[in-house]
Amino acid sequence: MRYLRLLTSCAAASATLLSGAVFSQGTVDAYPSKPVMVIVPYATGGPVDREGRLYSAKLSKLMGQQFVVDSKPGAGTTIGTAYVARAKPDGYTLLVVAASFTTFPAVYKELPFDTMKDFAPVSLVSKRAIVLVAHPGFPAKTFPEYVAYAKANPGKINFGTSGAGGVSHLGGAWLHSATNTKVTFVHYKGTGALLPDLIAGRLDVTPAAFLVSLSMIKSGKLRVLALMNKERSDLLPGVPTIAEQGIPGYDYASWTGFIAPAATPAAIVNKLSEALAKVAKAPDVVAALEADGGMPVGSTPAQFRQFLVAETDRWRKVARDGGIKLEQ
Repeated sequence: MRYLRLLTSCAAASATLLSGAVFSQGTVDAYPSKPVMVIVPYATGGPVDREGRLYSAKLSKLMGQQFVVDSKPGAGTTIGTAYVARAKPDGYTLLVVAASFTTFPAVYKELPFDTMKDFAPVSLVSKRAIVLVAHPGFPAKTFPEYVAYAKANPGKINFGTSGAGGVSHLGGAWLHSATNTKVTFVHYKGTGALLPDLIAGRLDVTPAAFLVSLSMIKSGKLRVLALMNKERSDLLPGVPTIAEQGIPGYDYASWTGFIAPAATPAAIVNKLSEALAKVAKAPDVVAALEADGGMPVGSTPAQFRQFLVAETDRWRKVARDGGIKLEQ
């Protein structure tokens, strides 16, 4: 791992030295002049992959060059992420990131990249509301009942997550640390099997994308215990947030963003950010995101960096308080 980290740092340093020569000759104005590779380090078909493809297709039309999605999942997203950290900082290799980009630095002692130093944030493009849902046969019907049941039955609740060290893991750890309860975390590789296994009774509870699970909640296949993000929803007006029910400040929502290798010229980063903001406002993009449980954002690079720093700091505290440390 240290060797990989050294390679990444050396590659980034070399790219920094070269970038000044490459981008002092007016090439920024012509950007993009060839296809752009968009690396998605998540499983094909999942929500991050779908959003990466949605935005890439719209960028292709808007900017006049193909933005080509290349899936590089594996090792909890670190393979694809390390690939982009080592890429030439010329704007022709981008990375689609999600919440694990800010949770992994909190739980892994070593990563083959530095999330704050090896990348240039481009834009936060979307957020997705999250609900805590249970199997309909689970004894608790509300969040306070859930906490009471967890206290009375330590370690007996099977709490599904989309992966060790990911945001659903740390979001769950935060919840149970704050309520002084213990559960058994069951880690999956991605979100695909979580809800089917919950419905089948192989799990008791799991965080789930709000709109993805809404029809199952309304049909009685799932029971909603609470909203995990800080805002209530008009679609479930009677369901309070966790923050309202004993954990002030609790706010767990999933999100998606675009970043580039460090030392990518600011003019290119800004050009991409402005293009992504335009894409986020397109009616068909808004409709597609809402149908998939998300909502468009579109931020500046500075706003996205501030967001990433705040999220990383928050999850570091959660991991520290919960004693969560993982090995790659």
